[in-house]
Amino acid sequence: MASGLAGAADADTRDAPASGSGPIVRGDRAARALLALVLPLCLAIGWELAVRAGLAQGRLVPPPSRVLATLAALAASGELRVHVEATLLRVASGFALGASLGIVLGAVTGTLPLARHLLDPAFQALRAVPSLAWVPLFILWLGILETPKVVLIAVGVFFPVYVGVSGAIASVDRKLVEIGRIFRLSKPALARRILLPAILPATIVALRTGLGLGFLFVVAAELMGASEGLGYLLVDGQQFGKPEQILAAILAFAILGKAADTVLVVLTRPLLRWQDVARDIL
Repeated sequence: MASGLAGAADADTRDAPASGSGPIVRGDRAARALLALVLPLCLAIGWELAVRAGLAQGRLVPPPSRVLATLAALAASGELRVHVEATLLRVASGFALGASLGIVLGAVTGTLPLARHLLDPAFQALRAVPSLAWVPLFILWLGILETPKVVLIAVGVFFPVYVGVSGAIASVDRKLVEIGRIFRLSKPALARRILLPAILPATIVALRTGLGLGFLFVVAAELMGASEGLGYLLVDGQQFGKPEQILAAILAFAILGKAADTVLVVLTRPLLRWQDVARDIL
């Protein structure tokens, strides 16, 4: 009887839905996408109604209708495509360079104590330097063409990736390494089968953070004599007093940044399928 009760309990456990599961949690991505739009749409509609009712002037903060009209006009003229392509190319180039260096140097300082004591203090000090402080130096060294812009973005991407990878390696549970040694794994096998899975989640989070900072740093980069890019649209709107153009550029930045982060999550999701976490519950 006891074994029968245990079997029934196991069956109930298998058949019972996960705690907190609902229509959104069960994977209705369309519903989640609509839910994510509720807050921005409510704010946009509220501001539009406030301006139309005369409760606000809408001169310095134009209503969404004017911002969308400006965005549509830029898209119809082909100007928006040129600026978006220029910004995306700079961010992609800087992200590739900064992330690669961050992963390599983070792995070196995370695994080698000598390299950590030698390099990490300097990197931590440089991490505190504001992005705009690099602009005059890079202009002096590299001119005003594309190279200093890409390097500045790479600097912004490098530090969060470096800190994330180095910290992830340093926080690997000692017991996992000892188990690998008990099973007499070689160093390459230990790195592949224990260290890499242990640091992969934190590394992907660091890459997402670095990508977000890449979009932040591209604005500072496009202050360096750029004639194309969304950062240029921001500066042009500020100089000629066109707040609707500034907000249109900010909206384009938000859409591009979210789209790039989504692409990164989708590309890296297969690497984390082995995880058994509460991602879809909490």
